Amino acid sequence: ELKDIENENVQEIDAHMKDSNISEWVGFIKGPSGTPYEDGHFILDITIPNDYPYNPPKIKFNTKIWHPNISSQTGAICLDVLKNEWSPALTIRTALLSIQALLSDPQPDDPQDAEVAKMYKENYSLFLKTASVWTKTFATGPKLEPREVIVMRNSKTEDAILSAHFLIKKITEMGFTEDQAK
Repeated sequence: ELKDIENENVQEIDAHMKDSNISEWVGFIKGPSGTPYEDGHFILDITIPNDYPYNPPKIKFNTKIWHPNISSQTGAICLDVLKNEWSPALTIRTALLSIQALLSDPQPDDPQDAEVAKMYKENYSLFLKTASVWTKTFATGPKLEPREVIVMRNSKTEDAILSAHFLIKKITEMGFTEDQAK
């Protein structure tokens, strides 16, 4: 499977083993064009269970993302092919492509993150703006190859950005403008 992904050389998705560990992989998904995730480079943690391919891989977003089917806190993904619809005929590549398709077609009636789903349903324009801001804040940066993006990730920097984002959010919830909060 790993060789198939490498041989495909598709710029939208990629995956490789983490530290030469066959059960721990790192995945990469490029945000689909025409969505608030466009130009985003999303990193995912992939854990391959011992009974794979009979059971699905455990996949979660490492990059913060604002999406009704993905936890904004933990990166957990609500997607049927990663749970009860998994088949041994599916692969890591098809799982990543399914996740990328989910970015294009959110399912707010089957949410992983209720707060995001509520915003999606009740204030779609605010959802789009928030998702776009999160993409720009957490998923963009220098234009690098997927493997370079994965290697260069700095969790301390990402945590600092995340802390600043939530602090700004809390201040704006108190009635201040975003510019005042910054």
